[in-house]
Amino acid sequence: MTMPLEKSTDGTGADRDDRWAALRSGRGLIGAALVGAVVLAGLLAPWLAPFAPDEQIRGATLLGPSSDHWFGTDSVGRDVFSRTLYGIRIDLLVIFVAVPLGALIGSFLGLAASRAVWLDTALQRSFDLILAFPTIVLAIALTMVIGPGIMTISVVIVLAEIPVFGRLMRTSVLTVRELPYVESARTLGASEGWILRRHVLPNCLEPLTVQLALAMSVGVFIEGAMSFLGLGVIPPMPSLGSLIKEGTQNAYHSPYFVFGPLLVVVVLVLGLLLISQALAARSRRR
Repeated sequence: MTMPLEKSTDGTGADRDDRWAALRSGRGLIGAALVGAVVLAGLLAPWLAPFAPDEQIRGATLLGPSSDHWFGTDSVGRDVFSRTLYGIRIDLLVIFVAVPLGALIGSFLGLAASRAVWLDTALQRSFDLILAFPTIVLAIALTMVIGPGIMTISVVIVLAEIPVFGRLMRTSVLTVRELPYVESARTLGASEGWILRRHVLPNCLEPLTVQLALAMSVGVFIEGAMSFLGLGVIPPMPSLGSLIKEGTQNAYHSPYFVFGPLLVVVVLVLGLLLISQALAARSRRR
């Protein structure tokens, strides 16, 4: 019984070191570097962008890539590179706010579901109802109610992630609390609250952390799909999805227009996927 008890942690120390170690080598390091580069580009957009995102440059309609316009210009003479940098900020705002919020709400509901049978039944049927709707159908329905925009994208992502994290937390709690070292602590007289805080929750963090990185990559796709369909960010505000949409509309005359924003999406999603794989691999080796 001694070894399992030592493996249980409070979420600090060795567990935290393991999570950081996953990002210091191999796929984790590459993923962190890719995501870090995109995040840094978005944060430094006011200093890196050579033009304002909505500035219309006279005589610069649908120009190709050059030293003055790295990604070319769009149909109204705006610099695509500048708009891409500012579009990154919109995507980062969505995925770093909406995804963690959905994860937090879902995890709380999953934890509550593991404590009461009647609540578990009600929540599982609610999760089934949400999952019954494809994300795009849910997005269309919400757009009809509250209109397109960043708020709609955020609400769709939150609703899409709640059942995922809710069921993951419920499964993790039900599994961990039946392990031998938890039973030993209960036999020794530990309260349920202490067991939950000291043993159960810290050992549920690993799958939740892996899922969080994966969910952020899905959030990028949701923003892109909604903006591409006109359900997301409202022009002239740029986002990666709306820029790709504009690029495809001009693909015949300027096929290079779409490459810059699409490349950023690929780098960001690839980085997040590599981070989730590194965290999952570290978890399996423990």
